[in-house]
Amino acid sequence: MTDTPELVGRAYAAARRIGFPVSPADPGHGRGSASLPGTGRFLAMLAAGCHGGRIAELGTGAGIGSAWMASAMPPDCILLTAEIDPVRAQAAAALLAGDRRVRVLAGDAADLLAEGPFDLIFADCGVREAAEFAGLVDQLRPGGRIVMDDLTPEAALPADSRFRQRDVKRELFAGERRLTWTEVVLPDLASSLLVGTRGDAHGISM
Repeated sequence: MTDTPELVGRAYAAARRIGFPVSPADPGHGRGSASLPGTGRFLAMLAAGCHGGRIAELGTGAGIGSAWMASAMPPDCILLTAEIDPVRAQAAAALLAGDRRVRVLAGDAADLLAEGPFDLIFADCGVREAAEFAGLVDQLRPGGRIVMDDLTPEAALPADSRFRQRDVKRELFAGERRLTWTEVVLPDLASSLLVGTRGDAHGISM
């Protein structure tokens, strides 16, 4: 997928209408903002392989990440996405209302996770505790993947950045023995994401 899907274009327009940041230059970016295009394309690539599967997105925002995944996922795939902010949830629900494969939940992501297990989880919801992260991995099918974005590659960090010594997201992935994971640097070379695959088909830690 090289072009921006039409649904994603509409999602960007919806985000701007409600004042949701869509680029690093927008006020408030980093305190709840849209998935970068590189992240969206990566999510679309993963979603395209979820035949007969279920996808969970924790933190819908204005629906841009959802739009990337819905534009690529197979007809028999289901996407469940949760957003706690009512204005954002309403905007995303309106955007995605025409797609029966997608359901937007206005409320806590815990209600969505009760409908697992999932083949793909995009955790864009501020999880920073090991127990919470383990709970997300619990909801992955064996072979399922979990993604977190909004990281800066080590090579792009300032020399005095505290993230050179410790980064909570990387520690979550490194500390979860059920995951085989890696960091993916996006084409802008200034951003990266983490992706892990659950490999314990019979509950055996890796």
